[in-house]
Amino acid sequence: MADILLVYKKNFEGVHDESLQSIKGVLNSQSSTIRVDIRAREQVRRADFIGRDLVIVLGGDGTLTSISHNIDSNTPVMGVNSHPRSDDPNGSLGFYMDSDIDTFANDLKSALEGNAIVNRLPRLQATIETTSGNKIRSDPAMNDLLIANTHQYAPSKYHLRRGEIDIEQHSSGLLFSTWLGQGAWFSQIARKANLGSVEQSDSHYLVIARDLDPEIEDETYMAWTDEATVITSDMHRGYVVPDGWDEYQFNRGATISVDLSGPVLQLLTFRNSMKERFSRD
Repeated sequence: MADILLVYKKNFEGVHDESLQSIKGVLNSQSSTIRVDIRAREQVRRADFIGRDLVIVLGGDGTLTSISHNIDSNTPVMGVNSHPRSDDPNGSLGFYMDSDIDTFANDLKSALEGNAIVNRLPRLQATIETTSGNKIRSDPAMNDLLIANTHQYAPSKYHLRRGEIDIEQHSSGLLFSTWLGQGAWFSQIARKANLGSVEQSDSHYLVIARDLDPEIEDETYMAWTDEATVITSDMHRGYVVPDGWDEYQFNRGATISVDLSGPVLQLLTFRNSMKERFSRD
């Protein structure tokens, strides 16, 4: 029997409750071939994901990004949009959610039979080394990762190294993005930037120092790169924030290295690959 975990968005809105009941109905109809545990997003723990044959995330992109750090590179995950924007302008875009209530039954069958499209999405990860020598790895980020001063009214001061670049820099923080993640926050900051190519999307990432002219071409402030970015903090206190969720704080003198070394996410889609979806949208 396939061992499945269903994680759902719980906010007491009727549309999400109706979607959950619909998904449960499909899963119950296949109880002879699958075993299912159901958890609200707010109650799920990392241990709930261990040993699963499939993780189903019901909600929107925020639901997926908020729990994706719990999912290892060997566990397939499928996203089901519980409130599509195509049905309601107030709904979710669901960029990573290729399934919905209407297609779920067929999509689940494809996933269990191994006929889904497997997208191995690279993820950003930061390693913080404190002045005492302790190393802390952040959760992996599907979309973006921020390094900044915890006091947003103060500049982010740091020494930056990447390849041949070796400089002191002040900014409002560094924003890193995967190629797919550029469609989220990054695109609002660097609308006119050269945002890389799909051919390099598995090896390169985007990085920009915030609040600078988006037309700037100086790679000390904005780059599409496959090299690690290493900064040494000159801030009293800063933080690393992957995908806008958990915060990892550091002090002056700490060294933070960012690259695409995070475990990949095995995201299933059913009609187009994520690269095709991005190009189409």
